[in-house]
Amino acid sequence: VQLQASGGGLVDAGDSLRLTCAVSGRSFRSYAWFRQAPGKEREFVAAVTAFSSGNRYTDSVKGRFTISRDRAKNTLYLQMNSLKPEDTAVYYCAAGDPIITYVSASEGYKYWGQGTLVTVSS
Repeated sequence: VQLQASGGGLVDAGDSLRLTCAVSGRSFRSYAWFRQAPGKEREFVAAVTAFSSGNRYTDSVKGRFTISRDRAKNTLYLQMNSLKPEDTAVYYCAAGDPIITYVSASEGYKYWGQGTLVTVSS
């Protein structure tokens, strides 16, 4: 199994960016994006899951970010709109078969991409 993240870059506040994560090997129950800002711990951003509860987002990105997955291409996306300087971080995609209580926890994911840097300038 391999995950390859791409799409990061330097943008201005208010701009949009779309991250892509190509997944090879097999399909999983859940896919997620996490991020880690300088000097901070890795945090959950969003997940798309097979559970009936649907997609999940951390509060700070609700209404601005949209996670989606193309099943045919086995590719995960994160559309990020209205970016803020506090969104600056390395973004990681992840795949796994967590139980529902671990969908937003890094412990729920076995496979990780290499990370892509998003820098939002004010």
